[in-house]
Amino acid sequence: MIPPVAADSTIPLPPFSPGGPPARDPDAAMQQTPAAGPYPIDLVLFAALLGLLGFGIVMVYSASAVYAQQKFGAADYFLKRDLAYAALGLAAMHYAARRDYGGWRKQAYPLLGVTIALLVAVLLFGARINGARRWFHLGPLSFQPAELAKLSLVIYLARSLAQKMSAQKVKSFAVGFVPHMAVAGLMMLLLLKQPDLGTAVILGLTTLMLLFVAGAKVSYLVLAFLGAAPIVYQAIVGTPWRLRRILAYIDPWPYRYDVGYQITESLISIGSGGLFGLGLGDGKQKLFFLPEAHTDYILAIVGEELGLVGLLCIAATFVLLVWRGARAAFRARDAFGCYLAFGITAVIALQAAVNLGVVLGALPTKGLPLPFVSFGGSTLVVDLFAAGILLNISRGAPEPIPRAFPSLWRRLVSGGKANRRLRGGGRRVVIVTDDQPAPPSLTTAGDRIFNGSEIVPADITLREREGTSGGPEITLRDLTPREEGSA
Repeated sequence: MIPPVAADSTIPLPPFSPGGPPARDPDAAMQQTPAAGPYPIDLVLFAALLGLLGFGIVMVYSASAVYAQQKFGAADYFLKRDLAYAALGLAAMHYAARRDYGGWRKQAYPLLGVTIALLVAVLLFGARINGARRWFHLGPLSFQPAELAKLSLVIYLARSLAQKMSAQKVKSFAVGFVPHMAVAGLMMLLLLKQPDLGTAVILGLTTLMLLFVAGAKVSYLVLAFLGAAPIVYQAIVGTPWRLRRILAYIDPWPYRYDVGYQITESLISIGSGGLFGLGLGDGKQKLFFLPEAHTDYILAIVGEELGLVGLLCIAATFVLLVWRGARAAFRARDAFGCYLAFGITAVIALQAAVNLGVVLGALPTKGLPLPFVSFGGSTLVVDLFAAGILLNISRGAPEPIPRAFPSLWRRLVSGGKANRRLRGGGRRVVIVTDDQPAPPSLTTAGDRIFNGSEIVPADITLREREGTSGGPEITLRDLTPREEGSA
């Protein structure tokens, strides 16, 4: 409903788009906070995220208390850090859920550039842990650029595919396929140099899935898969410790005290739990038998302490999360939101599936944490931030209207021209109601009329239109400039 406005009132309106609805300013979308009332977030998705996060905090403490007491002298060492990371991640999720996702379209290329620079820098200046350079260490804090790479690649692919879909270029090999695979291939190459084969595979699969959803030809996807197969084969066979991991995956028991140690201890842990588990906190494998019990193999502790029922509950929660993420993608207001929601959901689903497969011995050992559950600083914060973007997309809110008064930064960048009056004195918008008709002297040839969906010149005779949402009916009268006393 449009409220009554005085006949001589001037109101701020979006940029004028002749012959269509008011134009939107995509660059201003990032500054908007859409109203939460009419467009609530997906509460089922939100509940699934909070459930996984809370469950993860409990299990991190259960799996790490003995190890933390022995190494750091405090049983709650990892618990405190996990709570701090969770608080930071929830703040990031709140910010992303409240800000319209359309603003990330503009940030796609700068974010991609920063991520590639960080992937190069970590190879030069990163800390080497267990033979891999994957982390920046800043005092007690650490950051893994590979986690940011997942989100930045998804945002880039969502923007690029949305643009090319509107131009009907997604099916083109040179325009719709090669650029995306080149960017993903560059990031995968930098990850393999760390080395981090698991994250590289996640990026490659996510890229192929998004290309398939966008409508790329299946023959191109098969070609990319066949082209990547020799590279993956060489990365495995050409690295002795990776080859031993594959042999241990085929039959871990001959390598019980070598490269198959983690997988055999994981299987023992899950087998010991049975149907309902030994009880929360009563697991034995975390007593220095199972390495990385609070990170990559936290599901093994879940299986031991909560049994098969606990594992099925975790798996069902991730299935619920994936379903609601796909639902948000289908209900997104535009192609960019659809691809962005699908990409974020795909990354979460692939990580969860790989982690579950490794813990159960269905996949070779890889160091991928379980999203929202495993201990990890940058992993948890980035995952929660991405989940916030997914929550914003799930609202299905329309694109926000740009602010009438630009921010101080936009004023400084534009040199103060944002609110400068146009030459010739500017123009005025007049809204006329039945109760307050406008005198002919109020209108001039330069005025504009707002009719509820577009702005038109005042010298055009308008048909009478009635409001349909209740309240005072709006009637747009003929405001053609006329002389005093004319009929």
